[in-house]
Amino acid sequence: MAHTAGCLPLHTLTSTLQAHDIDFVQLALTKAIQDIDTSPGKLSPGLANYIGEQFDKAGIRIGVLGCYIDPIHPDPAVRRAEINRFKEQLRYAKQFGAPMVATESGGLNTYQASAPEQYEEIGWQTFKATLEELAEEAEKWGVFVGIEGVSTHTLATPAHMRRILDEVPSSSIGVVFDPCNLIGEDLHRQDEIVDSAFNLFGDRIILAHLKDIYDEGDKIRHGVPGRGLFHTAEFLNKLQAYKPMIDVSLEEITLPVFNETAALLHSLRSS
Repeated sequence: MAHTAGCLPLHTLTSTLQAHDIDFVQLALTKAIQDIDTSPGKLSPGLANYIGEQFDKAGIRIGVLGCYIDPIHPDPAVRRAEINRFKEQLRYAKQFGAPMVATESGGLNTYQASAPEQYEEIGWQTFKATLEELAEEAEKWGVFVGIEGVSTHTLATPAHMRRILDEVPSSSIGVVFDPCNLIGEDLHRQDEIVDSAFNLFGDRIILAHLKDIYDEGDKIRHGVPGRGLFHTAEFLNKLQAYKPMIDVSLEEITLPVFNETAALLHSLRSS
């Protein structure tokens, strides 16, 4: 994640990342770039190319734009603004050098208070309609919509991910696979969940996220990858088998421990 370095002026951001031998980033524009207004309506081919060129000069590839909207927001006006923001980034993704724009699917309980008997299906149909619109836009520009499953969101399980891929059969949709987000607190089922995901949509994965799971007794938390309870080595080897050379965005990490963590992950992958 580019904003692992903080929200910085563009040239400071790229030089900081370059100094840590980072050659690929997931870029969330407003989280990472301090001195350029990238809010909705501000993007243009020139601005996108300029930002992409600064990363390229530093030897850093922008592999994905992170535009994490709420695609099922209950307020139609807010949801429309979120959709339009995502579509704008789809239009300019190639100028940034990114082949995809990624988001999650919205909280599973979003409609529970207003429709306790039907909230999951309402959320599902709302997300499906949003995704159909985003996929249509992505197809126009030759880029991917990356969708990420989370155990507490609309795409809560590998089976939910498979269902949405079947119901919105667009080749412009790919999966951002974060195994720890799908595992949630079901640590004892982690291998089953990961294997199910690979079996159900392994061919559709276009990006992976990696962090780790730590048990603090009274709660489960996410943290720096490679040193917790997640079966990292097994996951990385399975990922390599399904998707050789795929990009992996590291989460829950700080720059001071980046290089040693990256070295650890490389060693686990080859072990």
